[in-house]
Amino acid sequence: MARRSNALELAVLGLLHEAPMHGYELRKELNVVLGWGRVLSYGTLYPTLKALVAAGSIQAETPALPEADALARGRKARIVYQLTGDGKDRFAELLEDAGPSTWDDESFDVRFAFFSRVAVATRIRVLEGRRARLEEKLERIRRAYTTRRRGKDAYRLERQRHRLELAELEIRWLTELIDRERAAQTSPRPDTVNE
Repeated sequence: MARRSNALELAVLGLLHEAPMHGYELRKELNVVLGWGRVLSYGTLYPTLKALVAAGSIQAETPALPEADALARGRKARIVYQLTGDGKDRFAELLEDAGPSTWDDESFDVRFAFFSRVAVATRIRVLEGRRARLEEKLERIRRAYTTRRRGKDAYRLERQRHRLELAELEIRWLTELIDRERAAQTSPRPDTVNE
């Protein structure tokens, strides 16, 4: 459970690092960051926002609306959340983590959404860890696929074959990313090249 809340905290802080947002906007953007297979409920989002406000990572403001707008809508103004200095520090701290929990599916996907803000060495460690985790998973899937084929339902076998192909594809993709990161790390910067 702590991993999921860290991923959500990272996603919220990362999105608010880009711009202040109200809850509805934030939920919509979080659903994009968290991926197509997951829809974030308000029952999960608002307790997280409340905890981040209490921790001093974000602040909640209710912008003043002209009285006519408020009456026309028949509801209160939306609360806008924005990152604080402590929130920026916490976001940077979460991004620099490159330990095993960052290689898991959900954590990796969220972290990858903000990879442009991560140091190259940290990106490489996370990518390599993710690849190693998937290689272990691929080996388990291969063993299960090859040893348990007899008597299995054809569709369950197809599902296993599909999982094999997805893992192989992601491992190739990760290898390409790692190679690019290493090449960028060793190539001279354009501003340091003597012409």
